[in-house]
Amino acid sequence: MPVNHPVVPAPAGLLTRWAQLARLVRLPNLLIIVLTMALTQACLLAPEQPLAALLDVRFGLVVLATVCVAAAGYIINDYYDVKIDAINRPGTLVVGQAVGRRSAMMAHLVLSFEGVVVAGAMSRVVGLVTAGAALLLWGYSARFKRLALLGNLSIAALTAASVLLPELLRRTGNSAVWAYALAAFLLTVVREIIKDIEDMRGDAQHGCRTLPIVAGVARSKWVAGLFLLLMMALVGGAVLAAFGQGEWRMALWLLGTVLGPGAMLGRQLLRADRRRDFARLSLLCKLVMLGGVLSMLVLGR
Repeated sequence: MPVNHPVVPAPAGLLTRWAQLARLVRLPNLLIIVLTMALTQACLLAPEQPLAALLDVRFGLVVLATVCVAAAGYIINDYYDVKIDAINRPGTLVVGQAVGRRSAMMAHLVLSFEGVVVAGAMSRVVGLVTAGAALLLWGYSARFKRLALLGNLSIAALTAASVLLPELLRRTGNSAVWAYALAAFLLTVVREIIKDIEDMRGDAQHGCRTLPIVAGVARSKWVAGLFLLLMMALVGGAVLAAFGQGEWRMALWLLGTVLGPGAMLGRQLLRADRRRDFARLSLLCKLVMLGGVLSMLVLGR
């Protein structure tokens, strides 16, 4: 008779540690980066041979390099923000508890070095951009994020770079990639300002000079609204162009997943006045960005 061996579950401590490491490197964010790069490669740069483009070894290595540098950036950010996060997000601390500060710094250095070397081996331009991203992430964590608007623009530039890297590797001259990168830049600035408003309490106690601390919440909301308006104008132009070219699916997708929710975001931004309101707005920004990224699937069809 067959013997059914019981399934032995993984030790609770091991599962907890893996969950903490996933939180440390922001695994969902890394997956979104991979998805964005994959859709850019398959739907915008090589729609005629998407599978072959995705299986291209050089592209895979650039994705790996990008993920390594991004993970290193999240680690060094937590390294520098232990005290601030103890106030803003006390239940999510990893560095200093599950992972020692020295181990975190070593992981940051190893991942950054690996990412830059791998990217540089694929392309000089991609290597330089990746090295710049690694330096910018360190500068952001150590200093820039504590300065009004500079930290917001730094993260937005890094987000745009993740969209551009497949194009910088292939050099196709596809203008749509640059439009997506600009939209990602503008929306990321909006989300980063919203996050700064949400985190004002902890930031103020540790001497940060973020935009809401320097200029106040009301002015910060107007600045975020300006960047949101620019993003909406860019996407609105894409919608009109899509209608003009008979691309109804693309136009309707952008209307339903980007422009509509974007208008809702702007309306709620004007009314927001509590920390939980801004936490909700930050999530809505993510959903709008996801809608924009997934529009590449519609464009590539």
